[in-house]
Amino acid sequence: MAVERKLVHIQEKGQVTLPADIRKRLGLKKGDLVAVDETPEGVLITPQGVLALRALDDIGKALKEQGLSLEDMIESGRQIREELYREQYGHLDTDSS
Repeated sequence: MAVERKLVHIQEKGQVTLPADIRKRLGLKKGDLVAVDETPEGVLITPQGVLALRALDDIGKALKEQGLSLEDMIESGRQIREELYREQYGHLDTDSS
């Protein structure tokens, strides 16, 4: 993908407006979160959703390397929650009525 350079002005409070075509391509809308990182080349703005997906990918790779599945992690979390509940309250009430 070729990098397209666009020039924008920095406003009084340090705000910049991302060009509409870039916002549209990235699916950015008013109120969306972005991460802002300083790099040796300048500033990198990354949509927060992209960061979350990368983090999930990293977690998935780590699980796979350890021979675990998502289902294993969910079951492990369930067991840990049950143990914590028992420690806190002395019993586990499974009656939902």
